[in-house]
Amino acid sequence: MTGGGDERVRVRHTQFGLKVVFVLAMIGGTVTGVLATAPPTQAATTSPNYYVSLGDSYSVGYQPGRGSTPGYTAVVAKSTGLKLVNFGCGGATTTSLESSTGCPDVLPHTAGVVLYPTTTQEAAAEAFLTAHRGHVGLITVSIGGNDVTACATQANPISCVSTAVAGITKNVTSLAVVLRSAAGPRVPLIGLTYPDVILGSYVYPKQPAPAAAVSLAKLSVVAFKSLINPALTKSYAAGSGSLVDVTKASGAYVPLTRTVRYRPYGTIPAAVASVCSLTWFCAQGNIHATTKGYTLIGRLVVARYKTMRRD
Repeated sequence: MTGGGDERVRVRHTQFGLKVVFVLAMIGGTVTGVLATAPPTQAATTSPNYYVSLGDSYSVGYQPGRGSTPGYTAVVAKSTGLKLVNFGCGGATTTSLESSTGCPDVLPHTAGVVLYPTTTQEAAAEAFLTAHRGHVGLITVSIGGNDVTACATQANPISCVSTAVAGITKNVTSLAVVLRSAAGPRVPLIGLTYPDVILGSYVYPKQPAPAAAVSLAKLSVVAFKSLINPALTKSYAAGSGSLVDVTKASGAYVPLTRTVRYRPYGTIPAAVASVCSLTWFCAQGNIHATTKGYTLIGRLVVARYKTMRRD
């Protein structure tokens, strides 16, 4: 009797043990399943998902007669899969970006628009980056063009640009450092320069262009290549950022002796034909990019972004 009782006890213990093992196995499987699915959920929570844009009317894709258009930021957002957060403001300068409250020229339908009526563009962007640190995948800045626009009408445009560049360097360097500090060390920061629209003076407002217009167009290439873009390159580097030379990519540095036939102007410098295609200057005297121009800029940003992500 004692031996049989012991056997029954052992059987009950064995059955109980099997049940415990089975339950633990189920629990373990459930936990394992939870743990297996946790990393993607956690990764989705902590992975970058915002694209922050700052700057002037180029950053909001302005086109004459159309207002704000998708512009280059839409190309970038679509390619990167990042959600656009756009602080851009038409007419912004490197000074107003850091010192003027609000945006006096908020364009309707701006993609990803953020309003900041009680603070500056720089401060608003800094606050967003700080609040979403670790969730921002890219920052782009288009600024500086409005700082030098007036130089085209000055008696000595190169001297005017040289003076303006001193302010651009100071302001953009400060901006780049602020953005880097707020975003963290690994977020790609990409600054942009502009197509050299003044090359369009070869055909706008009249053709053939007078000698003064041709001279101004030639000087504009010098201004971008030797003054503006080197200053911007150095300024963004101060915040571990990179400058995309849109001026070069849009053909401005091609020697003006190289010509092409381009409707409706006939034979003109290839650099001029390029700016006529990529901006509204030749047709309307307007400095903004066409859809083709913004698309080019967007693709340049995406290419640089991919390079910076690998580094």
